[in-house]
Amino acid sequence: MISTLRGILQHLGEGEMVIDVAGVGFTVHVPTNLAADLPGLGQLVSLYTHLVVREDLLALYGFATPEQREVFQLLLQVSGVGPKLALAILSHLSPDVLRSVVGSGQAEALDRVPGVGRKTAERIVFHLKDRMAAPEGAILVPLAADTEVLAALTSLGYSLVEAQAAVQALPPDAPEDVETRLLSALRYFSRP
Repeated sequence: MISTLRGILQHLGEGEMVIDVAGVGFTVHVPTNLAADLPGLGQLVSLYTHLVVREDLLALYGFATPEQREVFQLLLQVSGVGPKLALAILSHLSPDVLRSVVGSGQAEALDRVPGVGRKTAERIVFHLKDRMAAPEGAILVPLAADTEVLAALTSLGYSLVEAQAAVQALPPDAPEDVETRLLSALRYFSRP
């Protein structure tokens, strides 16, 4: 198994990149939000990877942290979740948010991810509830609304990390409707 790659970033596309490692270019499928955290083309990058081997396919999936890779591997254990869907989930939800969603049983937050239907979301929550504990100190908030706020912020150009910081900074007594939470999250970015 190839568990890490370190090399020069040659190409960066939507959800994939090519890394030159000692003259060999590896195509690596990555969460779409990873590009914001990468250096420019021609720079050294390091990724944690998971190799998928099938009869007709060898595919590398890359992640910024070992935790992302671990969550990806857990998602692959759920019936009906393949590498592309697991990657789509990690493109929309951080491992901590996903752990909170699974830990609180809020499948409706997952079915907002493109490609994840209600049944698949419920299956993910059911199968991973015992394997994925919520992160220490996590406050389980109305994640259905927060998932929409995260999606809106990332579509406005904020990185997932920035969007999560804004959502986590929301006051505990903030209203649960999406519009109000989004406006409050946007105020987070306008503060000095």
